[in-house]
Amino acid sequence: MDDPDGQLVKRAQRGDRWAFEQLVERHQHRMFTLAARVLGSPDDAGDAVQEAFIRAWLALPNFRLGARFSTWLYRICLNSAYDVRTKAKRSEAVEEIDFADPQDEFARHELSGELQQALNELDDEYRAAVVLYDVLGCSYSEIAELTGVPEGTVKSRIFRGRSRLAERLGTVEEPN
Repeated sequence: MDDPDGQLVKRAQRGDRWAFEQLVERHQHRMFTLAARVLGSPDDAGDAVQEAFIRAWLALPNFRLGARFSTWLYRICLNSAYDVRTKAKRSEAVEEIDFADPQDEFARHELSGELQQALNELDDEYRAAVVLYDVLGCSYSEIAELTGVPEGTVKSRIFRGRSRLAERLGTVEEPN
């Protein structure tokens, strides 16, 4: 599998900070979207993304070429988001999320506070699967690699996550 980031990753692994900066530029908006949707707070998302890039820089020598860099990076981001949420004492109020990147397709369709609140109420595994698939456009196999579960489980989590979102948002008709 050809990784579009492969050459930059090789250079960054040799200590080329410019190459790593290019990787940051390339992935920061999607990582922010992932963290913001998982956490529901732009401030917490910024902290998680910053932490994820620090972790990625430190772990870059251990990245195995042949793997997809973006998948590896999203896994680090997801772990950072979970760590931030664990540490943070968050209020129940959901902030509106302001996305800075107008080229991010999902950012152009900002979620309402109600939808973000519904996402916040999902279990972690459902929220992550839905965000990775529906927001970031990751494939089932990428999500399986990121989360360490089989593709069938990924599909099930996406289905269940969407169903629970629909229930919470009142978009599912009750059976008669």
